[in-house]
Amino acid sequence: MSPQEETARRRYIAMNAVRIGGIAVLLIGLMIARKVIGGPWWLGAFLAVAGLLAFFFLPTLMVRRWKRSEDEGGRSRGE
Repeated sequence: MSPQEETARRRYIAMNAVRIGGIAVLLIGLMIARKVIGGPWWLGAFLAVAGLLAFFFLPTLMVRRWKRSEDEGGRSRGE
């Protein structure tokens, strides 16, 4: 596997891990808000919203950061 393929593979795994983590936080938040597990309602609502935001927006932010770091690296090497 080439270095570019290995980097792409690691990034793909990282993005999906973030998505799965976001879903886990969302589900825990919903369980707290619905009183399935103990905790205040506001904590459950906060976790549910945070999980949704993580699921939808963190992978996009990760890609932007990776592209920006690649662009900066390319300019510094004269490419």
